[in-house]
Amino acid sequence: MTSTVFTPLTLPNGQELINRIAKAAMEENMGDAQLLPDAALTHLYRRWGQGGSGLIITGNVMVDRLAMTGPGGLALEAQTPLAPFIALAKAAKEQGAKIWMQINHPGRQVYAALGGKALSASAVAVDLGKHSHLFARPQAMTAAEIEDVISRFVTTAQRAEQAGFDGVEIHAAHGYLLSQFLSPLTNQRTDEWGGSLENRARLLLEITRRIRAAVKPEFAVAVKLNSADFQRGGFDIADAKAVVTLLNDLHVDAIEISGGSYEAPAMQGRTADGRTLAREAYFLEFAAQIAAVANMPVMSTGGITRLHTAEQVVNAGVALVGMASALAVCPDLPQRWQQNPAFELPLARIEWKDKAIASVATMALIKRHLRRWGNGAKKETVLNPLLSLILDRVRLKKLIKRYRKLIGA
Repeated sequence: MTSTVFTPLTLPNGQELINRIAKAAMEENMGDAQLLPDAALTHLYRRWGQGGSGLIITGNVMVDRLAMTGPGGLALEAQTPLAPFIALAKAAKEQGAKIWMQINHPGRQVYAALGGKALSASAVAVDLGKHSHLFARPQAMTAAEIEDVISRFVTTAQRAEQAGFDGVEIHAAHGYLLSQFLSPLTNQRTDEWGGSLENRARLLLEITRRIRAAVKPEFAVAVKLNSADFQRGGFDIADAKAVVTLLNDLHVDAIEISGGSYEAPAMQGRTADGRTLAREAYFLEFAAQIAAVANMPVMSTGGITRLHTAEQVVNAGVALVGMASALAVCPDLPQRWQQNPAFELPLARIEWKDKAIASVATMALIKRHLRRWGNGAKKETVLNPLLSLILDRVRLKKLIKRYRKLIGA
């Protein structure tokens, strides 16, 4: 029987998804002052759960409150109260969706204004030209710091399971810490954590192995991986295929394929090495190549807004269709497609001359949509990108002040 996006999918560990549509992770920046989910964020996840997606993957949940991708984020550590996370998971699952927690460490991709930790494989700073000063200069991690990060990923996964989540997704893409270890541009180590691809992948593999051993078999363990850094000399598709081959033996339940980093935001359709991505389903070509060597289901995320495109993903042998921006604008898009397969959601790309600012504005626009739904909006709307950027900058200053007070910086 030919699969469609609405065909159920059984994962390697036996977990069943009601369809192939996954709400991919987005940075919400809607955590409360204690870096916990609040009522608005819980309501947002209830909307996604009611909207018809078979799988919901959270935005970043950080394994260390001193290493955040943003000041309004979430962190889940050994002593973090679980009740807010239990409420969020329950709300998302009310209509039969599964929910996985994306767990992450930013490494060097932390704003200088935040304070806290800025660690990486090597002391290579984020290069955004005139905007580089916005990011902290990282320190190369010691062996003790690497072991601490591994333990934190395992602890966060165990606590996610305790909170009622159905799985975790280990974030090893988009230039965050595990991606920094994978990329030869940011990993210049000469010890067992650097050099060969096997060494650069060691941190991801060790975290995956230890999480799988620490949670129940029916709890899903997935990995989000770059198809490429889209920077010259960086991690590329051949590396991605090799890493997936290494992951094949670790009982991973899904691989999500994306791409890029803050320096080359390919996840928004922009590259830094001259390569042109498809206007829709940016990484489908790469995901199909990964699916050919993967023992687990593969998910392709990036630029999918039409049912026709989503079906192309499944027809290419890619098991899961990941959507982020489209479900930020229209949380019930899967239901809309079932009622009207021709329904199209207009999503305008921000084509400003300053690519770094355009990237930030894109994220600001998405986060504004998410706050609308969390605050009880009833229907989708068109928002102004420039106004969204200004509002986001004002809000960010307040959140930074609140976060620095929390950590005593």
